[in-house]
Amino acid sequence: MEREPRDQHAAGPGGEGRGEGKGDGPGQFGPPPPSAAPHAPPSTPPPASPHAPPSAPQDPPPPAPPLPAQPPDSASERPRGPLRPLAVALLNLTGLGLGYLLLRRPILTALCCAATAALLLLALPADVDGVPGGLLVGYAALLALAAAHGALRAVRDRGHWPLRAPLAAGLGVVLLAVPAGGAFAYESARDEAVEQMLLDRLAKADRTVAGLDGQPFDGPAETKYAKALRVYRSLAEDHPDSKAADRLTDSLGAYYRSVAAPYTARRYCDAVTPLTHLRTVPRTLGAPGKDHLGTLATWPDGRLATSLHACGTDALGRPAADAPLAELLRTFPTSNQAAKVEPALRDAIGARTAALKGKDPCPAVEELRALGATAEALPGDAVDTTALRGDTGRAVERGVYACGMDEFEDARFARAAATLNGYAKAYPAGEKRDRAKDVAIAAEIAAERPAAGRRLPPAGPADGSKVDLVLANLGPGELEVLYTGPTTGRVTLKDCGSCRVFAAKSQGDKACRTGVTRYPRTTLRLPAGEYHFLYKRATVRNRADGARINPAYRYTDCSFVTRGSAGLGLT
Repeated sequence: MEREPRDQHAAGPGGEGRGEGKGDGPGQFGPPPPSAAPHAPPSTPPPASPHAPPSAPQDPPPPAPPLPAQPPDSASERPRGPLRPLAVALLNLTGLGLGYLLLRRPILTALCCAATAALLLLALPADVDGVPGGLLVGYAALLALAAAHGALRAVRDRGHWPLRAPLAAGLGVVLLAVPAGGAFAYESARDEAVEQMLLDRLAKADRTVAGLDGQPFDGPAETKYAKALRVYRSLAEDHPDSKAADRLTDSLGAYYRSVAAPYTARRYCDAVTPLTHLRTVPRTLGAPGKDHLGTLATWPDGRLATSLHACGTDALGRPAADAPLAELLRTFPTSNQAAKVEPALRDAIGARTAALKGKDPCPAVEELRALGATAEALPGDAVDTTALRGDTGRAVERGVYACGMDEFEDARFARAAATLNGYAKAYPAGEKRDRAKDVAIAAEIAAERPAAGRRLPPAGPADGSKVDLVLANLGPGELEVLYTGPTTGRVTLKDCGSCRVFAAKSQGDKACRTGVTRYPRTTLRLPAGEYHFLYKRATVRNRADGARINPAYRYTDCSFVTRGSAGLGLT
């Protein structure tokens, strides 16, 4: 585009007009060069002033010289470069739509700012869950779209920018540090939220454990302990580098102390189950959790051995003693506590054996039996169980006899009879077997006729003359006759198959006086004295009676059955 030449004229006295052409080159005076454009229009001379003196006629001015080409001055003719699209893309990637601001697109700028503001409202304050992944992907896609769209518009844009393209691109690079730094700060805040969440979880588990102090381990407490332990394991496995994991050692120490509270209170039997549980904690926590245990891994061993020993020895003489002692010998066979089991058993057997000579030997017998069962249940390679069983067995034998005799003397005749009959059956080679059988007979009679239990039956054979006593069974069914007096014994008469049930006692007495040769019978030679008899027939109730036997007579004792009850007659 060329500029129009401008002619300027100045008039002076006696002078000629001067033409000046103004362009990008130096001004020229005088006639135009030959290269001047021939078609330049002549300039119209200014009108002469009416007061100016007349001048000589002027020649028409020469045409102005051509102007050289100038660089474009309008915005539409500025050259385009790659920095403009790049600058817009970078500025749009900041999330504030600043690239659109350069392109004079305020609505698109506002949309970008609104999207960023919405993201911040959803993301802040930072929490454990963070921003949903889908939202982040959508926001990243929006920024990429804004960057691409802004770059495309910048290629076509011919407008005037307030910043040069290189400066705008540099500003975009600098401003990209803002979202990057914000993302880093957000992740740091989220990590802190996670740390706080883990600390809160640990604190909650610690409060649960602390609240269980003094409660029995079995039942609901065990469930709560297991829940707390799962929290500790989760922290050790899933968050090993967290602040909460760093505090696990203290938490586990409090856990062990809480579970082992019965041991601290010297309730050793109650401490066995929780201490056994503590020995399983290293396995429950797994490899990562073991690193936080330290000496706690073996902390329960000595305490459990002590509890098993104390619980077992305190229960010696009761059936429950064998379980903790056997567990001690199996689990800690080389411990000091295991070495004390056999001496403790021997002491207990000796104490109960000495008690057999006391006023009430029966409880000692039961305790001796329990001691024998305990010795039987112990592992054979841990203690000399053979010797212990032998000592216990001999003590029990003496104890059963002493207990039966004591029961007889205390007028507990039915129990004395059962105890002494059991003794005679259990120890057929026992040196006191015969004596036990006599006292058992007397006790059985005394249970029906207390007079028979006023004194123990004589221990040896009775002196003096003997009296014949014929015992006859005149009733149906087998008949057993027990007697005690100057001598004690038992006799059994066979069933009388032809015998009938008498209508009245007088009929039985008459049959006895008629003669008993055709009935089952036996003759006893007894020392004279007072006797007590017990007649036992399966079909009728037992019956007891007594009589004094005089050497001047011969006696026949007939036993028969009447319709109301068993009958007997002594003639």
